[in-house]
Amino acid sequence: MTYIIENANILKDQTLTKASLLIENGLIVSIKQDFKRYKYIKMNAEPFIMTPTSIFFKKDFPLEKSFQEMKEFYREEFILEGCTTFITVAPVKHEYELSAAIKRLKIQLLNSPIDFIIGVRIPIRLLTPAFLRKCKREKVPAVFVDINQVDELYDLPWGWLREAMFPYNSPLIPIFTNSNKQAANEWSRLMKEEKIPFVQEELQEGQPIPNDVLCKMGIYPFKASIYQGCELSYNFYLQSREIRKIEESELFHYHRDKLVITVQNGVVIRSGNDVVYRPGYGKHVKIKTPSFFKIDV
Repeated sequence: MTYIIENANILKDQTLTKASLLIENGLIVSIKQDFKRYKYIKMNAEPFIMTPTSIFFKKDFPLEKSFQEMKEFYREEFILEGCTTFITVAPVKHEYELSAAIKRLKIQLLNSPIDFIIGVRIPIRLLTPAFLRKCKREKVPAVFVDINQVDELYDLPWGWLREAMFPYNSPLIPIFTNSNKQAANEWSRLMKEEKIPFVQEELQEGQPIPNDVLCKMGIYPFKASIYQGCELSYNFYLQSREIRKIEESELFHYHRDKLVITVQNGVVIRSGNDVVYRPGYGKHVKIKTPSFFKIDV
């Protein structure tokens, strides 16, 4: 189906831009100021602020729960928060487990109503050239590394690790298992010094992942964006006087009561407090090239 979303107030970089979107089969074909000469069905979006849907990080899933409990979990944790894609991790303790761990998690998530991306979580001892080469072959978009002590960072062959990651360059993302500020500082210093693709801080669960981090994982701008050629996934917030020159993150944190519509791949999955739950509608998103796009922050 082809139609037009007209008078959309698109929020980007603290600025509202009015535009119209030509939609075909769940994709944004074109974005212009207007499509006056087109005869397609038109939807007036003027009462709303339009933003991309969010992408969340979730380490662990209650996969042992019943269907009804999982339905409520997805509804409360993701859909009502305006999230249509999540990143999770397959825990890997040994190099030979990698392929099986990813495959097992993918099967466990087949009933997901929203899209998902699978990274891996490893102990720092598994950070070896051989393991990173396997991650590259498996197209793992992010490697989450458990870090206990700062000394663990000094004994790794960073030059060889950098070569093993190239050219796929999936970023290393820390999980500090102890609250260790020194380890966090040294992590950042070493990664910059060794020129390793990395994320500086731990990802916080239950809130949108920043676009610069999504870029490093190769997710943005293909997702979490409103651009020509991208999938049609967006949130509609009701306009109000207090929403002026605001960032997307502030809209999420302080104006969630005004989120009224969520669309995933061209399909409405949330209207008001009503959620259309489609088990299995979500797909496993594979990342072609992490760290390809860069944005200024």
